[in-house]
Amino acid sequence: MSTRQLAIAFVTLGTLWGSSFVAIDLGLPYFPPLEFAGLRFLIAGVVILAYAWLTTPRWRPRGRREWTLAGVAGAFLIGGHHSFLYLGQQYLSGAVAAIVVSLGPVLTALFAVAILDAHLSALDGLGFAFGLFGVLLVAQPGIAEESSLPLAERIAALDPGALLAGDMTGIVLVFFAAASFALGGVLTRTIETTLPMRTVQAWAMLIGAALLMLTGGLRGESLAAIRWTPTAGISLLYLGLVSGAGAFLIYFTLLDRLGPAQVNLIGYLEPAAATVLSWLVLGQLIDTLTALGFAAIIAGFVCIQRRSLVNLFVRRSSPASD
Repeated sequence: MSTRQLAIAFVTLGTLWGSSFVAIDLGLPYFPPLEFAGLRFLIAGVVILAYAWLTTPRWRPRGRREWTLAGVAGAFLIGGHHSFLYLGQQYLSGAVAAIVVSLGPVLTALFAVAILDAHLSALDGLGFAFGLFGVLLVAQPGIAEESSLPLAERIAALDPGALLAGDMTGIVLVFFAAASFALGGVLTRTIETTLPMRTVQAWAMLIGAALLMLTGGLRGESLAAIRWTPTAGISLLYLGLVSGAGAFLIYFTLLDRLGPAQVNLIGYLEPAAATVLSWLVLGQLIDTLTALGFAAIIAGFVCIQRRSLVNLFVRRSSPASD
């Protein structure tokens, strides 16, 4: 792939994954949330498993270690992450949820310190502070929704103590979604196997789908409660086939060409795509304080991933990289 094709694929993937937040918003009125997520990944998992069967020498895990890897990925990256995300988006717009989820790489570094014994520097600490401050700006505790205060006064009026007193249900749930994904990403690093990534992802989706639907059943959700309408069907098929299976096929290509450090930057294109699409499709907009929160989260990511970013730009500017 040429540099231009890689750039198009990168933007396309970020747009598809960002659009999933909008598709969830569209579908939630018609589905029980966890059954909705489970059906999405059942569809996507079947497609990716068929792709793995056709394109890899190993389409299923073998042995305890490989099944453990698939199980951990399914439990945390699919099941845990999306259960909290779909429940949280009952209270938040997709655009705001995407911003909170973008805290994931910052939380990943925190879990790496705790689990992988990674080193924590002063700049890493500053990155965590920026990330948490960004979430505080998004949550806006202590500020009434109808407040018309100037930006500086709104920031001064933020009250962290109100996080516990106010109705922060959506923010907290989506924060847990980001934390689950970050924890799963770190835990899977500790399990080394030769299983192809496509196979791991397919089984993670199928295991995650089973966990989501089981948890939904324990919550009293039922597939019989689904209201099948054209919007419901389009939303589910889009999430399962387009922003699910289709987007992951692009992801595997980019992962092979660019590596994980560069592909992870897509997480910061998703909120922008979600915001634009939420405005175009649903008429939703984020306010200035929320956008400032996203900027703070990006600043946190830059502080923590500074070495990877420097290596990335040095490599891309080298004549040998072309």
